[in-house]
Amino acid sequence: MTDLADREWRLVREERNPGPMQMALDEVAAETAAAGGPRTLRIYRWEPSTLSAGYRQSPDSIDWAYCDREGITVTRRQTGGGGIYHDVDADISYSIIAPAEELPGDLMESYELLCDPILDAFERMGVDAAFAEEEQEAIYQPACYLRAIHPAHDILVDGRKISGNAQYRQRDAVIQHGSLSYDRATERHLGVFATEEITTDQFEQRVTSIREQSGIEREAAVTRLEAALQEWADATEGTWTDEELDRAREIADEKYGSEAWNRERTDPLAE
Repeated sequence: MTDLADREWRLVREERNPGPMQMALDEVAAETAAAGGPRTLRIYRWEPSTLSAGYRQSPDSIDWAYCDREGITVTRRQTGGGGIYHDVDADISYSIIAPAEELPGDLMESYELLCDPILDAFERMGVDAAFAEEEQEAIYQPACYLRAIHPAHDILVDGRKISGNAQYRQRDAVIQHGSLSYDRATERHLGVFATEEITTDQFEQRVTSIREQSGIEREAAVTRLEAALQEWADATEGTWTDEELDRAREIADEKYGSEAWNRERTDPLAE
């Protein structure tokens, strides 16, 4: 249990939503936390499968035709880094949202604190995962799982990446969200990027998965992640209010689902 456990935390168990709605829910949770409401722990599934582009990622690095043909949604995150292909079955995502004043100001310390339940979850899944001990050069910079490895926020198993995590501040709150590789979905992961230079062997030498490491079923992996997060913060199982859902739908429609945001990085809701 963390020192943050004396605050009010809610756990929103895994839910399925399109990519724009998932990103909008992070923003809404940040607004709630900053306004004195509960801090949020959430696990989620991207349906349909989604490519979340990094904040500064060039739209030219995305194979838009492939995504359209395969029914893959494209949205842009607030966090930097490379794009992540969130397969509806092969990805497990989470977010931790709390007021900024309650978390360490030092980025490394903040990552260490907020990744603690993620490392605990991997242990519960039977996966021997840990922060990268040293940097590794990029194989393909536009892709999160193939870009340069950083010890602060990349989680590896025997030198291969299994999780990427990122943070940003929104409305006086910190949002950390991350992707856990349950399975690799290699062909589709590579297909969303506008390159033919990366082979499946290169991808699979850099990336591993929960399924490869422990053989655990996806549902069981999600349950163990939820338990690790809930115990870490002594959280109560919760849900979204009607007002939060209405607000999230508005943000999803006007921002994260817009061409202006996803192709041009222009926020239609910016004041």
